[in-house]
Amino acid sequence: MDLKAKFEHFETINKVAEAGGGQERIEKQHAAGKKTARERILDLLDPGTFNEIDKLVTHRATDFGIDKTKIPGDGVVTGYGKINGRLVYIFAQDFTVFGGTMSRSNADKIVKIQELAVKMGKPLIGLNDSGGARIQEGVQSLAGYADIFYNNVISSGVIPQISVILGPCAGGAVYSPALTDFIFMVNETSHMFVTGPEVIKTVTHEDVSKEDLGGAVAHTSKSGVAHFNGENEEQTLMMVRELMSFLPLNNMEEPVAKIPTDPIDRFIGELNEIVPVDPNKPYDMKDIIYKIVDDEHFLEVQPHYAANIIVGFARFGGRSVGIVANQPAHLAGVLDINSSAKAARFVRFCDAFNIPLVTLVDVPGFLPGTQQEFGGIIKHGAKLLYAFAEATVPKVTVITRKAYGGAYDVMSSKHIGADVNYAFPTAEIAVMGPEGAINILHRNKMDDEEKAQAVEEYRDTFANPYRAASLGYIDEIIYPKDTRIKIINALEMTQDKRKSNLPRKHGNIPL
Repeated sequence: MDLKAKFEHFETINKVAEAGGGQERIEKQHAAGKKTARERILDLLDPGTFNEIDKLVTHRATDFGIDKTKIPGDGVVTGYGKINGRLVYIFAQDFTVFGGTMSRSNADKIVKIQELAVKMGKPLIGLNDSGGARIQEGVQSLAGYADIFYNNVISSGVIPQISVILGPCAGGAVYSPALTDFIFMVNETSHMFVTGPEVIKTVTHEDVSKEDLGGAVAHTSKSGVAHFNGENEEQTLMMVRELMSFLPLNNMEEPVAKIPTDPIDRFIGELNEIVPVDPNKPYDMKDIIYKIVDDEHFLEVQPHYAANIIVGFARFGGRSVGIVANQPAHLAGVLDINSSAKAARFVRFCDAFNIPLVTLVDVPGFLPGTQQEFGGIIKHGAKLLYAFAEATVPKVTVITRKAYGGAYDVMSSKHIGADVNYAFPTAEIAVMGPEGAINILHRNKMDDEEKAQAVEEYRDTFANPYRAASLGYIDEIIYPKDTRIKIINALEMTQDKRKSNLPRKHGNIPL
């Protein structure tokens, strides 16, 4: 074979690999509103930056006649490229080849990419679209999954790991995404469940559709399994690029600082009017967040789940921060089981990747009731307390209004390690609200007039930030209009913070 023939042979094999399952299956994928693995990679990465690895790998199975069909790549495309000029590693399951099912060979491809990513200290992004384990391979396929899970765990907190669900993801396959930091889904075309509708109907006789059971809306609003959902694949992949812009490449780096285009001393007079005079009147905490962050750019995480707490990424003076904020416009901003777990996981992610935490507090307490108590609000609330106390990144807290009881302690108070604690003049820092306190202190031994007077006296004493400030629990009482510049000053002051917890294998967070 001469040189020209060798090159032509190589070209032919290359084209076979890039064609995946062939034109007919590609068209079927498109008809289902889905792109191919390679199209998705091109959408996600900077143009011309993708380098493929293991393009010609094929499976080694022989049972059930599968050895008669071998397609180069074997149902997953792996490699590396760039997002906004920064290196990332990527794998994309190819549904046109054996339904994207997991073989021992394509598990090995994913494992190789995982190991490269953690060795080089770069993020790993998985694009999931798979029919699950390849039945013809049996336990070898399951072993491949477990190898991937193990690497997910070992890499956790070392490199950012992102999962994008772009089709089915069922059975054991869901546990790799569940172990990663963020899960993205596409409305109506992506599904996740441990057991599908047919199995559920057989075992429990419940009748449920794929979409209701494991669709993007179910997982972003009901289960809290997923963090982001997009209307289509293009929008979802753009959201991945946006998230990446806030994150460092690994746990030894700082997030990328941008040159700020928003003046750090921008005047925000309207903030003085945002917190209502009536302590029982709700307001939208996002009105404060959007006004104080750079360019009103806030990427909210899990916006449709546990809406009584807000978490997400923004910038102050060009530097990336994680924001945790009670939302008085939803359930009065109380902490409950779901909001505690949501915020705790976010706090731990930020701490793992050197992202400072800004906490905005307006919390009347924990949600009362048998459902919460029997559901374990004590242990779930403790998760958030644990996460804030354990975090060694710079922590800046602003109390806008209510900070009552144990919830005051939990929301990044001075006592659990916050570096700078501010309060608005409207802040109320107390064990509980005035009415409840007077009922307990006087056990209803007063007439209405005496009670009203006692409530007023209690409000004058505790429904303000001055007692806490006099004890040094609040560092500074600030005008709401100065919130932005004060937070930026605090972040600048704490940027060289050096703190490490006591040596240990790991703590035992209440789970």
